Amino acid sequence: MIHPVILCGGSGTRLWPSSRKAYPKQFAPLIGRESLYQRTLRRFSGGGFAAPLVMTGNEFRFMATEQAAAIGLSDARVVVEPLGRDTAPAILAAALMLERDDPEALMLVAPSDHVIADLPAFLAAVEAGCPPARDGALVTFGVAPDRPETGYGYLELTAPPAGNTPVPLASFREKPDLATAREMLEAGTYLWNAGIFLFRAADAIAAFETHAPELLAPCRAAIAEGQTDLGFFRLAEAPYAGARAISFDYAVMEKASRVMAVPLEGGWSDLGSWDALWAAAGPDADGVVADGAVTAIDCRDSYLRSEDESMQLVGLGLEGVVAVAMRDAVLVADKSRAQEVKSVVETLRADGVAQADQYPRFHRPWGWYETLCLGTRFQVKRIMVRPGGVLSLQSHHHRSEHWIVVSGTAEVTIGEEARLVTENQSVYIPLGTVHRMANPGKLPMYLIEVQTGAYLGEDDIVRYQDIYDRS
Repeated sequence: MIHPVILCGGSGTRLWPSSRKAYPKQFAPLIGRESLYQRTLRRFSGGGFAAPLVMTGNEFRFMATEQAAAIGLSDARVVVEPLGRDTAPAILAAALMLERDDPEALMLVAPSDHVIADLPAFLAAVEAGCPPARDGALVTFGVAPDRPETGYGYLELTAPPAGNTPVPLASFREKPDLATAREMLEAGTYLWNAGIFLFRAADAIAAFETHAPELLAPCRAAIAEGQTDLGFFRLAEAPYAGARAISFDYAVMEKASRVMAVPLEGGWSDLGSWDALWAAAGPDADGVVADGAVTAIDCRDSYLRSEDESMQLVGLGLEGVVAVAMRDAVLVADKSRAQEVKSVVETLRADGVAQADQYPRFHRPWGWYETLCLGTRFQVKRIMVRPGGVLSLQSHHHRSEHWIVVSGTAEVTIGEEARLVTENQSVYIPLGTVHRMANPGKLPMYLIEVQTGAYLGEDDIVRYQDIYDRS
């Protein structure tokens, strides 16, 4: 039995504006209707796989659980990292948790935001990696390069790859410049580093004891002092904060003596940039990918995407362009410079632009909301509350609210009175009044909220009760 460990952190800033800190790319439906995270869960849901262990941040714990449930996978165990510490502490914590039940447990560690087009080929590579992993090796997976790529790290093999036969690893290589990448491609003994690993839990821990022993104490303490919270396991923050932030490659893999690499054939992509998404999405005969409300006229070698059905994106005579339109932000870039979008986000942050990190749709444990209109002393929101969702019992110091239900039924509490509000009905919540809203039905409930007042910030909330235990 293989135990998938899915790393579900990161912000994916190279795919801005679709991927942002508040809503990173693994949770977005970038290809098809399902998110990359959901596609990853499906990849590891067949025979031979145990329930996945999902390592994610506090702000994404409900999203991870809800997206798993949406595709019928309710057995995923979600472990909440109280703060980001890169991949090494996350993998060590997972290994320590698995080792308690079975030191021989095989861990398959994979990011949640990769695409693998050929699932049988991927599973064949995993199967090929199992014998050396059960024999004590640390196994990593790599992809045969088909171009001189400068956006990936590389695995240097001791011999040219043959099928998916495991090959001893000579070294890890950082992202190269173009000239070096060309030399690696011609050499035929290099693979792109896919960031996927396979090993026994006990062997991973032994490798940490040898190469990064300082991480063991804080990770063990974070587990020992951790708590189960609303179905999640929350690592204790104080000890986990003492773990050094470092990647698994740097902490362990580059130092370990017995590392095997398995060539991975399966249409792999880490979707690390818009040009990578363009390739994975399958361009048409003109090299164009048009996603969403898009009209492409006489365009070549371009990626055009609209994420708002009311915003029609039109490309005329474009060549080698990435254009991504959202309600609150638009990116237009030379496709050959797609790797530089990360620096664009850094510039926006330095300039204090909210769109650098904030997403126009704010996801909450009970559903989501988005601002439709914001002006002086008023704001109009659209709110979706999923079946069974319950907003906190709260009040506001500076605003009153008017709720109009447009679909479904809301159970509304205002002061001491609770009542049902159905489609085309509305209620008014005066400033300072304690109130709550819930969806008792079996379908999503949508409403329009009109706020009026001197201050409309989200921090003007006094919570009295909250089933999601938010502070």
